[in-house]
Amino acid sequence: LPQHLATLAAAAWEEARQSRQQLQAQRQEVAQLQEQLGRARQDGERWASALQRAQREALEREATRGAEQARQQELIRDMKGRLLELLREKDALWQKTEGIDTPMPSPPPREAGLCTRCRKDFRLLSRRYNCRLCQGKVCHACSVDAGKQGRCCLLCYQQRHPQAT
Repeated sequence: LPQHLATLAAAAWEEARQSRQQLQAQRQEVAQLQEQLGRARQDGERWASALQRAQREALEREATRGAEQARQQELIRDMKGRLLELLREKDALWQKTEGIDTPMPSPPPREAGLCTRCRKDFRLLSRRYNCRLCQGKVCHACSVDAGKQGRCCLLCYQQRHPQAT
């Protein structure tokens, strides 16, 4: 019986030693898990802080964009208003000038031997043309071929065809 008790005591002692080792290993594992949990909490706090910062920045950007968009819409409204004013002014000026024709140029001096524009002498090689509109005498350089109308001086041509200048 004492031997049986000694065997049981030794087995209990061994079992207690193994339990202590398991308990020590579990304590180490718990310590490691607590350390990991602490790091995870710190990471979570950092991520939550970064998320809040990003949300604040996004709200600030949205507010800035909203203000910029409002300024742009106001600018567009102002530009449309100015465009309407300019169109009204153009229409008023057009109505004022509706009945006005462009005046014919005053006839230039009629010296028979000189071009009325450049005062060049007409000779054998410099031909003289009569302007079909003002009847002035012009040289080839100072005249324009106006097609079916014949030749005319540059001044008359520019007054009749303002888009050509």
